[in-house]
Amino acid sequence: MKLLHFADLHLGVENYGRTDPATGLSSRLGDFLRTFDEVLDYAIRERVDAVLFAGDAYKTRDPNPTVQRAFAQRILRLSRAGVPTVLLVGNHDLPNVVTRATSVDIYEALAVERVRVCRRIERFTVETAAGPLQVVGLPWVTRSALLAREEYQAASMDEIARRLRESIVGALEQLAEEVREQPDAPAVLMGHLSLAGATFGSEQSIMLGQDLILSRGDLQPAAFDYIALGHIHKHQQVGPAEPPAVYSGSLERIDFGEEREPKGFVVVEIGPGAAGRRETRWRFHPVAARPFVTLRLTAGDDDPLADVGAAIAGRGDIAGAIVRAFITMSPEAAGRLRLADVRRLLGEAGAAFVGQITPEVARASRVRLPLAAGEELDPLQMLDRWLEAQRTPPERRETLRRYAEGLLDDGTGRGSVERGA
Repeated sequence: MKLLHFADLHLGVENYGRTDPATGLSSRLGDFLRTFDEVLDYAIRERVDAVLFAGDAYKTRDPNPTVQRAFAQRILRLSRAGVPTVLLVGNHDLPNVVTRATSVDIYEALAVERVRVCRRIERFTVETAAGPLQVVGLPWVTRSALLAREEYQAASMDEIARRLRESIVGALEQLAEEVREQPDAPAVLMGHLSLAGATFGSEQSIMLGQDLILSRGDLQPAAFDYIALGHIHKHQQVGPAEPPAVYSGSLERIDFGEEREPKGFVVVEIGPGAAGRRETRWRFHPVAARPFVTLRLTAGDDDPLADVGAAIAGRGDIAGAIVRAFITMSPEAAGRLRLADVRRLLGEAGAAFVGQITPEVARASRVRLPLAAGEELDPLQMLDRWLEAQRTPPERRETLRRYAEGLLDDGTGRGSVERGA
């Protein structure tokens, strides 16, 4: 049985984009749809037995109609191609009221063929060309259901988290027993969650204090052939290889925190193994996600723009990328370099979008003269000490001292005038 697992599509993210004149829509929507189409093309071309989407179809719980239409067109394409598809509800898909519909419920309401929406913890069977597939769905679970109950309204957040975890683990234990009652059918757990041991990407900063983190043991891994995870944008396997618990990661980079992360989807094959047991193999397939590139440049004092231009010309990764730049320079160079010119050079180099350009101006550090306790210095002595600390050449030091003596002749500055040039 061949399965395709992807997650965290986040349609509607428009940062680092501009209006596409051909469509009137954000260029970033075009990026996200292109990588989504790569997934669909593979699924249909390779005749996968099912597509498992592990949550977060949209950026927000209330996507605009244009974005919804784009997603629907592609889900319908899978349906018409005869590919069963499971849509798990993620945290970005959930409404703020439990009784409201999610942004993907419409597919079940319209009874779209071969599409199953999972918004509660449940077990179901997906009929595929390779036979039945058992699926246990663990969508994003919120604390709001417990907070609505009177007995928990005075409870601490730690107590609510503990009870919520107990509820989830109890439900999974029961569903795992049901899975074991059909040992001949492969079984997959789909979860939109934070799993202990996973490495967070740039999304961690907005999740701290909000996520309920489950352990691998909480997921009853022994009952499953594969654990398909969503929510964390960084692709990775968490824990032992049997069964593999894998975050497919997001299909597109959201920001520069994901600059070096590969983006793509996972293809899973479940088949006969040694000693009559099933064996699971999986492989990550990268997609052509829009690259993000950070430039660290140095500009000299003589011609800072020429220095920056030469550095940009020497890069082969700017064309088609979303770019930001940090430029190290002196105060003199900073006064002569226009950031608008740098932005123009990056555009001419083919950057798809130019983000922040940050000048990093090197400020001269103040030299503190070492003085012994109670030591006092006259102005010329202080100058001598300072010139020595600055490692001024002897001939230059003598010239500067001579001018200083002239300035200090009578405290009026006439001495320097009397010395002429």
